[in-house]
Amino acid sequence: MSQYDNRYGQARVATRAGVESIDEGLRAYMLSVYNYLALGLVVTGAVAYLLFTQIATTDPALAAKVGVGGAQVVKMGNYYLTQLGVTLFRSPLAFVIMFAPLGLLLFLMFKGHNLSFGGAQGVYWLLTVLIGLSMSTIFLRYGMGSIAKVFFITAASFGALSLYGYTTKKDLSGWGTFLFMGMIGVFLAIIANMFLKSPALHFAISVIGVLVFAGFTAYDTQQIKEVYYEGDDAAVQGKKAVFGALSLYIDFINMFQFLLSLLGGRD
Repeated sequence: MSQYDNRYGQARVATRAGVESIDEGLRAYMLSVYNYLALGLVVTGAVAYLLFTQIATTDPALAAKVGVGGAQVVKMGNYYLTQLGVTLFRSPLAFVIMFAPLGLLLFLMFKGHNLSFGGAQGVYWLLTVLIGLSMSTIFLRYGMGSIAKVFFITAASFGALSLYGYTTKKDLSGWGTFLFMGMIGVFLAIIANMFLKSPALHFAISVIGVLVFAGFTAYDTQQIKEVYYEGDDAAVQGKKAVFGALSLYIDFINMFQFLLSLLGGRD
């Protein structure tokens, strides 16, 4: 009997050690995901602000001169565009800046599985820079204080939703199809409203967009956690962490932009 008790006790210790090992590994993996996410947001914010300082000015003497004889200046909100601003955002280059991130995401969708760990990292950082370039114009449309306020609202909401996705016992996998359809609907509505210019539709798009990417935040967090348990070598796990961070990064950026359109104060 004592031998049975010893074996039973040893089995319990071994099982507990295995669970603790998995938990430690999962915590390290998720920490890696959130580190990539945080650094990606820092890169995007820094690039956006630095480009803004180069494309806009409050001094009319530094503004780009356009029109016949260079008699006109281009103004957006309280700012004048510099020559670089006109070149980037008043020419066909504006469409390149706008759609380059989408093109890179499509590349990842079809070719991402072929990338090495280093390649995945490189594409992730490139995407954070491209999105930073495209987001530089938000400083022309919204006040600095308003941008900061909405960023912190987004961060708090994102943190709560991601924590829910990480800790909930509920299976969120059924949300995937519904959220994807919602996302497609939102972006089709955005394209339609480029022509309709309806304030009511713009408001509806922003509200639905926030809800869709709030749902994606919880859903993606749970999916990132689940793929950890598939078990792979260090390089594959590292690649998974990068792609997991990419999913959450896209959720955060979209939620921030939709909230900014709802709550942001315009200059």
